[in-house]
Amino acid sequence: MFCVECGKIGEIFRDAVCVDCYMKAHSFTKGPDVISLSTCPHCGSYKYKNSWITDSFDEILKRWIKHLFDISGEINKPKISTEHKEEKEYIKGKVTITGFLDNIQITEEHDTIVRIKNDVCDVCSKRFGGYHEAIVQVRADNRNLTKKEITMIKKYVESLVKSLQEKGHRGLFITDMGEEHGGLDFFISDKGSAKTITKKIQESYGGEIKKSSKNIGMKDGRQVYRMTYLLRLPSIRKGDFISHEGAIFNIYTISRNKVHILELSGWTEKIFDIKELENDNIIGRDELIKEMILVSQTKEEVQLMDPKTYKTFEVRKPKNISYDLKKVKIVKIEDEIFLLPDNNINHK
Repeated sequence: MFCVECGKIGEIFRDAVCVDCYMKAHSFTKGPDVISLSTCPHCGSYKYKNSWITDSFDEILKRWIKHLFDISGEINKPKISTEHKEEKEYIKGKVTITGFLDNIQITEEHDTIVRIKNDVCDVCSKRFGGYHEAIVQVRADNRNLTKKEITMIKKYVESLVKSLQEKGHRGLFITDMGEEHGGLDFFISDKGSAKTITKKIQESYGGEIKKSSKNIGMKDGRQVYRMTYLLRLPSIRKGDFISHEGAIFNIYTISRNKVHILELSGWTEKIFDIKELENDNIIGRDELIKEMILVSQTKEEVQLMDPKTYKTFEVRKPKNISYDLKKVKIVKIEDEIFLLPDNNINHK
């Protein structure tokens, strides 16, 4: 058999011509000479069709190429690769498409120009417009939030938002935050995420959640509501020394509505509901903790000396322990001295 185009004798591929002549006469891919991409100058996301996504430039370019380029159905296992070089006013690109026609590998290249234009995305447009679907309010019962609590809760909420964003919640952002009425207000773009954030704060700091809604209008024929989630933290805090039923306790942790505390006379750990401790007397916090010099110790007690007055005290050990250090932390409440747990303690 011979090829009707070139006259070469050999195997005929298709349409009475050899494979070389068939390839010369056919093109299996085609696409535009110019591709326009929209990018948000504020967050760096790119627009693909009607959606904004946070893929890299290479990934978004490949998406548009797959969408804009026609690849013949004759080609099996097509693959697209791109190269690009940034010029002054545009990006010069090369698109390479490979695949198989029967068992023959096909490679076709296309030169294209990529033009980038700035356009504010939907999320940034909402953020700059003050959009929010919910307000998360953090207050404390019968007190103002401390500076430390304010700093820690701000960082915690920001980290929660970042984590949710990384999991795909692109439309989530903090519109605004501020210190109000001794507490904190967070204006959140998404009401579902705001609810999650409120519960996460409660898990770490305890407290009680109350929610309310406000009708702010209509959208697509439906009523739209803005949610407010109020988390009221308990009056007691981690680190507080409290008096409860005649005993002195140190609060270790507060989680949801459970309080983990240490009874100081015997170092017994207990768990209470917050409501059980609501009316207890808060004696103080870190300012009560002092250091004393360890003079001597027996099985049942230690002899301590105040480094300022040089006065000595005998204090009963709460447990059968042995100190391996020169200074001991204590709290003095009224006329009684309590030893505090320390890492340098050997339990018998």
